[in-house]
Amino acid sequence: MPLTLGVIADDYTGASDLANTLSKEGVRTVQTIGVPDDGLHLPDTDAVVVSLKSRSIPADEAVALVLAAHQWLKARGASHILFKVCSTFDSTDAGNIGPVTDALRRATGAGIVPVTPAFPETGRTVYMGHLFVGTVPLNESPLKDHPLNPMTDSDLKRVLARQSVGKVGLVPLKDVARGAAAVSARLAQLEQEGCIAAIVDGVFDPDLEAVGTAAAALPLSTGASGLGLGLARALVGEGRVLRQAGDGATIAAGIGGSAAVVAGSCSAATLEQIAVAEAAMPVLRLSAERLVTHPVEEVGAALGWARARLQDGPVLIAASDTPDKVAEVQARFGRTAAGLAVEHGTAAISEGLVAAGVRRLVLAGGETSGASVDRLKIPAFLVGPEIAPGVPLLRTEGQAGEPMVLALKSGNFGGPDFFAKALKMMGH
Repeated sequence: MPLTLGVIADDYTGASDLANTLSKEGVRTVQTIGVPDDGLHLPDTDAVVVSLKSRSIPADEAVALVLAAHQWLKARGASHILFKVCSTFDSTDAGNIGPVTDALRRATGAGIVPVTPAFPETGRTVYMGHLFVGTVPLNESPLKDHPLNPMTDSDLKRVLARQSVGKVGLVPLKDVARGAAAVSARLAQLEQEGCIAAIVDGVFDPDLEAVGTAAAALPLSTGASGLGLGLARALVGEGRVLRQAGDGATIAAGIGGSAAVVAGSCSAATLEQIAVAEAAMPVLRLSAERLVTHPVEEVGAALGWARARLQDGPVLIAASDTPDKVAEVQARFGRTAAGLAVEHGTAAISEGLVAAGVRRLVLAGGETSGASVDRLKIPAFLVGPEIAPGVPLLRTEGQAGEPMVLALKSGNFGGPDFFAKALKMMGH
């Protein structure tokens, strides 16, 4: 059966966020890690979310990865491609949202690409092209201190134009509020004016349905999970997808072993979650400096600490730190070296925890999640019930050895008690 919707996600936590959104809307969804091998058996599905680690790598490498994913999805009949990006539009002036969208536009033959990270349920709204995080503009939010992609401009037209090869327009809220036909008409007008992409406003939940319906008629769109929600509702409403009843109650059935949390995100939300978790489980805070200078010793010490405690309950190992401490380490060793040290260190710890018998694993942070899942060689996930908005429970599919359940949490997602809630849903 050919796919209806093909999604290419620029990181793993964002992919599971989008897969969760589609599944909740009754769209049968599988998340793969990278472009699947031809030998990987996947169940019948309406949507495949191909997870990549393309957000913060050089733009030409990101484009090559995404085009390979597009070829795989196209060969399986996907009628619409969504390039899934972060709801805070994480990118730099070099990319990668603009270069990848440009490449996919050429590959799909799209004339103009609607672009929106709006997702009101998670506090992401776009008005007159400006992105708000909760009640503040993007450049005044904690994302201004992101260790890899600091966001210092809330005007997404400017952000995308600096990365793109052509003109970027705007579909304002007044058009979105009039419905899908008005959105489509505005996009057509902008295309005639020479625009290759358009930022689309979205402030209220119904806006997503209008944008999704307009986007579903085109070959390509770029956006966050809110756009995925709109696309899912449009595809179900048009009869292109038959809504399926959710069946996530047994996703963690039969999973034994120990449980652990590995956190690499330095977001304010994750730092609060770690602080709350300290009252419920042992917490080890890693030294970012030693992850750069003595990675083998720091990882080995962390795993030794964990093995001594896993039989008594879950443990949490965190490479997370406050923005000023992160900036200090980056100043000494360089932003790239510091970031890679945390990625590689947390991935090695995740691998060591699984070797020690952990089968229920919570990963916090996009880079940490991506590096860890790659290290564990997990080819795909079945999408289970929602732990928190944007974060589903995932069961490994096609992996050698015993199955596992995981949660891949974007740094800013989840409430203060997220870790305890996730572990409880995993059966701990």
